[in-house]
Amino acid sequence: MSKVHIVIPARYGSSRLPGKPLRDIAGKPMIWHVWQRAAESGYSSIVVATDDQQIVDAVERFGGKAVMTSREHASGSDRLAEVATKFAWDDQDIVVNLQGDEPLLDPALLVRVAQLAESATNAGLATLVSPIYAVDDLVNPNVVKAVFDQNKTAHYFSRAPIPWPRDAFAISKNAMPEGDYFRHIGLYAYRVGVLKSIPQMPASPLESIECLEQLRPLQHGVEIKVAVVDKAPEHGVDTEQDLARVIERVERQLISA
Repeated sequence: MSKVHIVIPARYGSSRLPGKPLRDIAGKPMIWHVWQRAAESGYSSIVVATDDQQIVDAVERFGGKAVMTSREHASGSDRLAEVATKFAWDDQDIVVNLQGDEPLLDPALLVRVAQLAESATNAGLATLVSPIYAVDDLVNPNVVKAVFDQNKTAHYFSRAPIPWPRDAFAISKNAMPEGDYFRHIGLYAYRVGVLKSIPQMPASPLESIECLEQLRPLQHGVEIKVAVVDKAPEHGVDTEQDLARVIERVERQLISA
């Protein structure tokens, strides 16, 4: 059986929320909360990949493992590939990418995407999607859409509404059209051999146009397997408003515990 590693990319710099991984949530830095979600998945190989010594120090203070990575990486895949190479993980191992700004992520989703990658032996990546029920989400470019076949193999990801409901939208773009529409949940599991090859792939025109890094391996013929989950996880932390929402949620949980 492949070994599963959870890697948590955590950059210090953020234009909207500087020092984000170290921001306080109920007396603990955000990165601590994300680490707890990873630990609750049951996988023991967990490492934070960062570009700042302050984050390394914070992780080591609570007993976690962190590694410094280059500040020059253009994408999360590049950072994860550096980590896999540093630790000489086997090409058949699985790396799950848990973003460092997801303190409320359900650990069951980590297990789901890792198991999908393990079982899909011909796929280089696995990821998750959830149904779209609101037309506002369907037309929102910040909600990434996914199209896949009956074997749950991804065909395309886009910020545009796909598939395009031509006849329904010709009548009204304010009502949710009939049909199945899915949002992409930005949670990936990579087979290590494929992960290490992604930074060597030529830049993809589709990746550049859509600003979606998963389109690079897809355009280069890497199979991406998809599993459908009932609902998307709660949005991560990008802004002060997001942080306030998460703090309120965590404090409510502590009070009710």
